[in-house]
This record gives sequence, C-alpha cells and structure tokens, in this order.
Amino acid sequence: MRRIVLTLLGIAVLATTGVAQSPAVPATGSMDLFLLVGQSNMAGRGRVESQDTAPIPHVLMLDRQRTWVPAVDPMHFDKPIAGVGLGRSFAARIADSHPGVTIGLIPAAVGGSPIDAWQPGVYYEPTKSHPWDDAIARARVALASGTLKAILWHQGESDATADLAPGYEAKLHDLIARLRTALDAPDVPFIVGQLGQYPDVPWDASRRIVDAAHRSLPGKVRRTAFVSSDGLVHGGDKVHFDTPSLRELGHRYADAYLSLSARP
Repeated sequence: MRRIVLTLLGIAVLATTGVAQSPAVPATGSMDLFLLVGQSNMAGRGRVESQDTAPIPHVLMLDRQRTWVPAVDPMHFDKPIAGVGLGRSFAARIADSHPGVTIGLIPAAVGGSPIDAWQPGVYYEPTKSHPWDDAIARARVALASGTLKAILWHQGESDATADLAPGYEAKLHDLIARLRTALDAPDVPFIVGQLGQYPDVPWDASRRIVDAAHRSLPGKVRRTAFVSSDGLVHGGDKVHFDTPSLRELGHRYADAYLSLSARP
C-alpha cells in the first residue's frame, strides 16, 4: 500500500513539474511574433554557452515540429552546425521593453542561401529545403498565436559576387514586397543587418554593392531599418559573427525595431 501511495505522489509531482516546465503559451492571438529569415548569420553559428540555454521569461520559439517551446539556442535547424544567433538577445530586449507581452520567434533562416533561393517553389539542395515555402508555412502556423510585428533579415554573403551583386537590390525590394503580401502584413517593419566588417577580410566591389543595397533601404522602402555591424568580429572562420557579436547584433536589431515601431 505504501508503494502505491508513493507512486501516486510521484505521478502527481511529475505532472506538476511538467506543467511548470512547459512554456506558458498565452491566449490565441495575443503573442508578438518576429520572423527570422536570411542565411547563416541569422541562423546563428556562435558557440553555445550555458546562458544561451536558459529560458527567458515570456520568450518562446516555434521549434522544428512547429510547437511553441522556450527560446533557447540553437534555435535554428537548417544545418547541424547551427548555434547561437541574434534571436534570443533581440527578444530579451523587446521583452524588457514590453512587460507582460509574450514574444514568439519564428526561426526560418537557411545557411548559405542566396536571395534567389527565397522564391516560391525553389528547392535549395545544400539544406534539402524550400527556404521561401518553409518560412511562409511556419509563419502562417505562428500567426494563429499572435500578430507579426517585424521581419528580421540578415543575408547577402552568397550574393556578393560579380555576377549576382548588381541585381541584388531589386531582388531585395521584391522580397520585402512578397513577404508582406504573403503574410498579409503590408506595414510590417523589415529590418536588415549589415554584413560582417572584419579587419582581416577586406571587402571587394561586389560586397560593397550588396552593402549599398542594405544601407540605402530605409530611404527607398517604407517601414524598413538598417542595422550596422560596426565593431563586431568573426569567430575564426572569417564569415560568421562570434557569440558576443551575435548577442550585440540582436540588441541592435531590437533598438532598430523599437525606434521604427515608435514612428507613426
């Protein structure tokens, strides 16, 4: 009899702790949602540390199974090497600025993907995925839980070539329009981050063309913002920001969003 009582008590404790450990998903439609798209620096390649795996109150992410779970790194699953990205530090700052609001991150970046891969129906062989189709599908699932507040984009390394760079700006403007239309969010802020400026990786003309497309965006497309990468460093591979830089980049995206969303 004693064993039965203890077993029942154990089940009760497990049930209680299970509820406590599950994310508190708010009422349908009440979350502030942010779509994370682009290539590997958005997906995150920073080294994961203990602080990156601790849940942040009121910050959730849509996992690979399209379930809301605590937002911990790695958030993305585009490649096995996914690590720390800018999403958590971005969300933490937004949560601090909006007490009581639950933030929902929608990870959908695809490492290595050129902007041409972000077209409907395009299959991207290196990750065996459809960047555009998958991102839109995940975003639509998330929209049942809240309102899309911004789209965060970091991409361009794969387009910084002599052949692709000249057409990049027109493709970026088209991408923004398509995302806003597909997600029925014509006024949603779109925030773009600058490519890495590493002292030991000089820029060529093609990278400067892509940078110009990013930098000039706010003057050409409404409700957009540009985030500088000044002072950020790579993690040794000369391509990807290191973990501290990605955390800082997330804060800069958050500051850009807060400034943009405060405007009429």
